[in-house]
Amino acid sequence: MQRSPKVVLITGASRGLGLELARLFARRGASLVLTARGAADLRVVSDDLSRLTEVVALPGDVADPAHAVRLVGLGVERFGRIDVLINNASTIGPSPMPRLDAYPPDALVEVLRVNVVAPLFLSQLVLPGMRERGTGVIVNVTSDAAVQAYPGWGGYGSSKAALELASRVLAAELEGTGIHVYVVDPGDMNTAMHRAAEPGVDLSYLPGPEVPASAIVALVEEETASFGRFEAARLARTGGGAR
Repeated sequence: MQRSPKVVLITGASRGLGLELARLFARRGASLVLTARGAADLRVVSDDLSRLTEVVALPGDVADPAHAVRLVGLGVERFGRIDVLINNASTIGPSPMPRLDAYPPDALVEVLRVNVVAPLFLSQLVLPGMRERGTGVIVNVTSDAAVQAYPGWGGYGSSKAALELASRVLAAELEGTGIHVYVVDPGDMNTAMHRAAEPGVDLSYLPGPEVPASAIVALVEEETASFGRFEAARLARTGGGAR
């Protein structure tokens, strides 16, 4: 297995899957560029992981273009490069999630802004440096709701479906550049976001985010394909392989 990349940018890094990814990369010696909306929680994470590695943490909304520009700029200023971008931050929209026939248009626009436009814009910001170096990895976290029709999950699922198609097109456009684009479905997890999506439902039987996080880190380190859609559960069982 290859060494972990030197600089990893992770969005939504203050809790859940993003936090577990940050912890794993920190233990491998990667420098971290972290962001999340919760300033207090992000500060705790930054202070904790700074004992293991170098960390730049900037709270803010990934869907705010000015924040995205500043985030990438700080990372490049501090470390000279961004080797890996993990677009993990997302929103489920209103909670409990409305059916599509009653979905507020403004809320749907916000879901698409956070879950599709923001990851693409961050990718645009890191791509010039990756192209110059001829290497890089972009991971877009998706969901089985992108490919399965779950009643009530239409807004979130459609945003993830759009993210998946955008990722495929981006990978096709980057063919031969040495840059890898991966779409990863972490599977059902017992996280705060999932609990908000299904309020009152007992999710204690689901695995925590540390399970898919380890599979995602292994995928990033291997860099075996220019594009792939991966399920974290399958990666954990087989050690790799696209669906």
